[in-house]
Amino acid sequence: MNNGISLYPGLENSFEENLQLINIAADYHIKRIFTSFHIPETNFTDFRSQFDELMKTASQNNMEIIADISPDTLTLLGSKKFNVSLFKLKGIKRLRIDYGYENATISDLSRNSCDINLQLNASTVTRQILNELSLHNADFSHIDALHNFYPRPGTGISEKLLIDKTQMLQGNGIKVGAFLPSHNRPRPPLKKGLPTLEDHRRLPFGLAARHLCALGINSIFIGDSLPTIDEIQTLARLQENIVTIKARLYNKNPAVGQLLQRTFTARLDEARDVIRTQEGRQLFNDLSITQANSIDRQIGMITLDNDLYGRYKGELQIIKNPQPADKKTNVVGQIPANEIFLLQYITPGRKFRLDFS
Repeated sequence: MNNGISLYPGLENSFEENLQLINIAADYHIKRIFTSFHIPETNFTDFRSQFDELMKTASQNNMEIIADISPDTLTLLGSKKFNVSLFKLKGIKRLRIDYGYENATISDLSRNSCDINLQLNASTVTRQILNELSLHNADFSHIDALHNFYPRPGTGISEKLLIDKTQMLQGNGIKVGAFLPSHNRPRPPLKKGLPTLEDHRRLPFGLAARHLCALGINSIFIGDSLPTIDEIQTLARLQENIVTIKARLYNKNPAVGQLLQRTFTARLDEARDVIRTQEGRQLFNDLSITQANSIDRQIGMITLDNDLYGRYKGELQIIKNPQPADKKTNVVGQIPANEIFLLQYITPGRKFRLDFS
């Protein structure tokens, strides 16, 4: 995934903290940086004194700078006229068009000669906007989209809206990103986190990140500007379009435990009571699976059919509806209660992974 951090020169972080953040993110192969040119609380003097040096460091690490712009941006840059070349000189490689620009103007910008790409506001884009961009011959090969973040509690968008907007854009060949809050030092002025989804404002960072992956988001940005190293590591480990679920391992066989770490595919013929894997029986075929922990099977339990099941040996399932104990089936793991909601995204044909770390 092409994930990113956020940087806000002229706000709470010191120059040294911002510089360190860039270098740490680069160490973990994070290659995108989001910044905004129209935050009212920005100290313009600090912004101008820090920005060029920070962009130089980002460029040395081959990172893409995405600048959120509006008509007010010219004031911050000290310019009277909008000129794409001005952004290129600043090391900016992508402009996120927030508000105040006509669709014809956006279309023209998508065909600029400065190799600057564009980013739409995924939270507010409509089919009409996409149609008008097409009518004005926008070059969609240079356009992606990024949802808003929402500083004020209660204003983040719903999962349904995120899915609807994201699928509409992806259906038109446009990749879509979204924001997560950091729980380390939320950005001023409200310091309540910067999520796209309101549900993520207080959710553990890793769980929220895996939720966005499960929802089909193509790239994830940490909205707040001083994430922890653990949060950056989590961001770097994410896999696009794979539902990853934390689980506890009960199995005592090391060979079985190792195979359970693989990426699996949900069968196309979806069962009512369980999630079945396409790979299970073939993957575990050469192993002896002795009977163990054959208990009542509750929602979220991970089961593996043992040697007693004959040709069904190795059938790997996740329980959706409770099942009685069966001596031919071992319970090898359990998904915690707060992770069970992710099961709904393991739809037929979907890739998923169980994380037992």
